[in-house]
Amino acid sequence: MLLKIIFAMIAFAANSVLCRVALKEDHIDISTFSGIRLFSGAILLIFLLKIRDAKAKPEFNLLNAVLLCLYVFTFSIAYVSLNTAAGALLLFGAVQIVMTGWGLYKGERLGLLKGAGIAAAVIGICLLLLPGAEKPPLNAAVLMILSGVAWGFYSLRGKQAQSAAAATTGNFLLAVPLSLVAILALGYPPQSDTAGLILAIVSGAITSGAAYLVWYSIVPHISSTTASTLQLSVPCLAALGGAFFLSEPMSLRVLTSTAIIIFGISLVIYSDKKRIKT
Repeated sequence: MLLKIIFAMIAFAANSVLCRVALKEDHIDISTFSGIRLFSGAILLIFLLKIRDAKAKPEFNLLNAVLLCLYVFTFSIAYVSLNTAAGALLLFGAVQIVMTGWGLYKGERLGLLKGAGIAAAVIGICLLLLPGAEKPPLNAAVLMILSGVAWGFYSLRGKQAQSAAAATTGNFLLAVPLSLVAILALGYPPQSDTAGLILAIVSGAITSGAAYLVWYSIVPHISSTTASTLQLSVPCLAALGGAFFLSEPMSLRVLTSTAIIIFGISLVIYSDKKRIKT
């Protein structure tokens, strides 16, 4: 499972970088990027579903598709105005609140070790932007938080999935027509170059479709608090990607917060392993 988790977290961070590269450099417009992301993800997922079992059928769930579509479009719109690290911080900070809050509501117990791990991860995530960072634009920040809320509930609903492949495929397929409605409602003039199309397809097929399939195979086997804390590694990875691919600022503060978050995540994972053994 560890390799699956590593792949999923790297893919989630890559989504932030791919989106920023595509939109910052004006390779593609917001609506086209989001629509192609969902469509290409759906195509790959159908292929993966059928290659495993030719008789397998997608499992459709309208609420899941709405959450997925809401996450994708608000994510893209927000990233026009946010840098890679800030966007990922807001996104997964919201995810942490939603998933941990839901877990506690459902009676999950943190325990001293897991509580310390979550606290360390949250402290690290706060250090990622403070001090000395520019405040993100309010509208973009609100949209990214909304995106995080949608993704948090989408992840929670994955705990109910009987088949990760069937559920994820159905979610993407149903999100495609919903994306057409969103595209018409937003009214952005379509434009794209070859690089923009490639970035959208890679984001949709690999770092979304394939990665979300892997994620849906993970979440039924871990607690909500663990799932949310693992995702706090994404802003650190996204910050590194933004620095490398977009020349966004990298500092000792980023490296320090990364170390703190990884330490916190390690405590959470160790706590879960200890609980399983006992």
